[in-house]
Amino acid sequence: MTGSTRSSGGLDDRRKRLLFRCWHRGTREMDLILGRFADAEIASLSDGEVTELERLIEVPDPDLYAALTEEKPPAPAYAGALFDRIKAFRATGLDV
Repeated sequence: MTGSTRSSGGLDDRRKRLLFRCWHRGTREMDLILGRFADAEIASLSDGEVTELERLIEVPDPDLYAALTEEKPPAPAYAGALFDRIKAFRATGLDV
C-alpha cells in the first residue's frame, strides 16, 4: 500500500486535514499505521475522538511507534481509548 485508499470527499475540512496528516507523518511505518486507521475510521470518529487524534499526531514518531508496538509503555498524556483502538487496528493489519 502506498497511500490513502479513501477519498476525502464527504469529510469536513478538519477531518480532511487529519486524514492527510495521518498519511504524511515523516516515517513510513507511522504513515501506514495512522494512515490506514484514518482511512478506515475518520468518518465515524466523534468530535472528541478527532481532537484526541489531533493530539496523538503531535507525538514524535519514534515515541508513538514505540508505544504502539509495545517497545515502551505509552505516556499517560496519550494513553487512552483511541490509542488502544489504533493499537488494536494495527494488530489486525499489516505487520509494520
